[in-house]
Amino acid sequence: MGGTMDVTKQHRRGNTRQRIQDVALGLFAEQGYEKTSLREIAEHLDVTKAALYYHFKTKEEILVSIFDDLTQPILDLIEWGRKQPHTLETKQEIVRRYSETLAGAAPLFRFMQENQAAVRELRVGETFKERMQGLREIIIDPDADLTDQVRCVSAIFTMHAGMFFLQDITADPEAKRKAVLEVATDLVTQAHRGSANA
Repeated sequence: MGGTMDVTKQHRRGNTRQRIQDVALGLFAEQGYEKTSLREIAEHLDVTKAALYYHFKTKEEILVSIFDDLTQPILDLIEWGRKQPHTLETKQEIVRRYSETLAGAAPLFRFMQENQAAVRELRVGETFKERMQGLREIIIDPDADLTDQVRCVSAIFTMHAGMFFLQDITADPEAKRKAVLEVATDLVTQAHRGSANA
């Protein structure tokens, strides 16, 4: 019986942690990371600061937890990609999976784009750079010429740009994501053909 109580308590705690992350990310995006206080987060959650401290001691802890949770699929993708052959199909699958990851973490990436100065100063900025480096390593052929390396990196940035610079274009979000994915896939396909012909 005690086991059931522990599971229920842990489940509730997980929900509270998720609620804190959601509210904090919303406030960080709305008013900026620097201008958001733990007190405001607690007020929006209708909990005491002590209750918030139980889960997170600082704003950075909250942001790091959001970042870790929402970018875990990038780490999983990098791990998967390192075990795959450098084929066109692998590159296309990397692009497809990364597109899905970005879609799932869109609020975080928008926050990072709009709060670049704060992100640079925080641990998540360095961690994100490391993840992008890992992604670059699995999408670029080791023997690719410079132009094809640029194409592969451009595929990644095309997906990032698609999130931010197409917001004002009137179209279904999924249609925009598919259009961006098509362009990114074209870039890695062209790069792969270039490497194959070298």
